[in-house]
This record gives sequence, structure tokens and C-alpha cells, in this order.
Amino acid sequence: MVDVNVPKTSMAKKYVEITFVVILYWFVSITMVFLNKHLLSGEDVKLEAPLFVTFYQCCCSAMLCALFTLLARLNLLDSSSFPSLAVKCEKQKQIFPLSIMFVGMITMNNLSLKYVGVAFYFVGRSLTTVFNVLFTYYFLGEQTSRNAIICCLVIVLGFFLGVDQESVGGSLSFIGVCYGVFASIFVSLNSIYTKKVLPTVDNNIWQLTYYNNINAILLFLPLMVITGEVPVISSYQRLGDIHFWYLMTVSGVFGFAIAFVTGLQIKVTSPLTHNISGTAKACTQTILACIWYHETKSLLWWLSNSLVIFGSAAYTRVKQLEMIHNFSKGRNNIKS
Repeated sequence: MVDVNVPKTSMAKKYVEITFVVILYWFVSITMVFLNKHLLSGEDVKLEAPLFVTFYQCCCSAMLCALFTLLARLNLLDSSSFPSLAVKCEKQKQIFPLSIMFVGMITMNNLSLKYVGVAFYFVGRSLTTVFNVLFTYYFLGEQTSRNAIICCLVIVLGFFLGVDQESVGGSLSFIGVCYGVFASIFVSLNSIYTKKVLPTVDNNIWQLTYYNNINAILLFLPLMVITGEVPVISSYQRLGDIHFWYLMTVSGVFGFAIAFVTGLQIKVTSPLTHNISGTAKACTQTILACIWYHETKSLLWWLSNSLVIFGSAAYTRVKQLEMIHNFSKGRNNIKS
């Protein structure tokens, strides 16, 4: 006799798993943004060394990679999920161009967050999709459909309207917006270079993360010297404060965790659902920021956010439909 309740139970478990992972992704992502904002521009922190904060987060990520690999060797974790991380100089050199993009991405993200409010952070970095289209055409020669371009124009409109409304509200940071634009550029370039470099590590994201963070640490050391952060760090009054290092370490753990939960969300759902979840998360993050920081925004400001969110979601949907169409077209060609 077949138990008719089994499929329903399995489906229920699947829904619970998806819900848990999405909530986990939202929690990690939103918490990381608020925590980084506190570290970068909090009144009680007052550490003018954003590169050092980012450097420390990379150190945490590299150490956590090594820790999980060690636990896998001790058979405490699945060794297939956490393979060996033996560093090879040749691979490290091949990954180095990506690491430059990675350093640019995380640095510009943090610098943007330092100078703009959390509420505006999403809009300030919203041009990633637009630069994806531009760089994909420039580097790969791939054409973009008219519908996708229209979505990009909606995002651009939302971005400039948001900048205008930040200016009207008296909270615009020009340097913060510039960092946001550069962050969008580096995010786009990072994704392109990631696809290019992945075969170097046999498409192993875990190894790529480790190599990337090791290279990033090496890159940040001279950058901190050049930008004059070393004397700032050495004279920082809270350098011996356990609470400060606790916050720094937690931010590093969350920085490491976001990569894991992002991959996990894509795994249990789909890339489309992940993008939709990310867009919805950004909307929630904006609302929470306005509540947390007691900010009042104009109707046009909210319209700018809506345009960016709508444009981003629509672009994701357009690309999905194009992918389905191309796949179906390919199957029909094979049959014929």
C-alpha cells in the first residue's frame, strides 16, 4: 500500500528548507550591511581606516576556509564540500587579475557604505546590471535585447532620481555616490572574471574563495601603507578593546557567510529566485534602515527605489525568458 502522504510530506520539507534558507540569506545579508555601516562610520567606533576593516574581513574569510578544510580532513565535515586548499603559486598568479577586481569590489562597497546611508545603499550601487550589459558586450561581444535595455534604462532613471532626491533631502554624499558607481563597475567585472578564472580551480568555488582572499590580503597590505592607514590604526584608541575586535570578527564571519548562503539559496531555489529574493531583501533593507535611523523620505525618493527594484526584477525576468526561448530553440534545431 502506497502512503499518499509521503509526497506531501516531502514537499512540505522542501518548502520549509527553502523558507529557512531565504530567511537565513536575508538575515546574514541585512545584518552584514548594518554591521559594516556601524564599523565604517559609527560614532562610537570612529576608525578612519576602511581598508583595514575590509582587510580584516578577508583575513577572517581565509582563516575560516582553512578551518573548515581542517574539519573536513578530520572527517567532521563533508570532504567533498570542503576540498584541500593547498596553495599553488601558478594558480595564485592566474587568479590574481580576478583578485584585483575582488579587492576593488569589496573596497568600493565598503567605502560607498561609509559615506551613504543604508537606506540609499541599494540605489547607490544599482548600476551593476547596466554595467553587466555594457561589459558583456565589450568583452564578450554579446548583444542585449531591446527589452533588457529598457529595463536598464528604468534602473538608470531610478538611480538618477534617487541621487536627485538625496540631494534635495540634504543627505547626498557625492563621494559616496561615486564609490557606489565604482562598486557597481567592480561587481560587474568581478562576475565576468570569475567565470573566466573558475576553470583554473576546476570550477571549485571553495578554492577560488580561498585564493581570492589570500591574494586580497596581499593586495591590501601595500594599499593600507599607501593610503596612510597604518599610523591611523597604530594610534587607534580602541585597538585593545575586546568589544571592537568582537564586532570586527563578527563582520568577518558574516562576510564569509554571505558567500555561503548566497550559493545555498541558489542551490535550493534557482538563480531567478535568488535574484528576486535579493531584490525583495534590498527593499526590506531600505525600509528597515529608514525605521532604524529615523529617516523620513519623500514620495519621489521612494519612487526612485521602486524604479530600481522594478527594473532589476524585470531584467531578471527578461533574461530568464530569453534563456528559456534559446534553450527551446536549440532543442528544436537538434530535433530538425
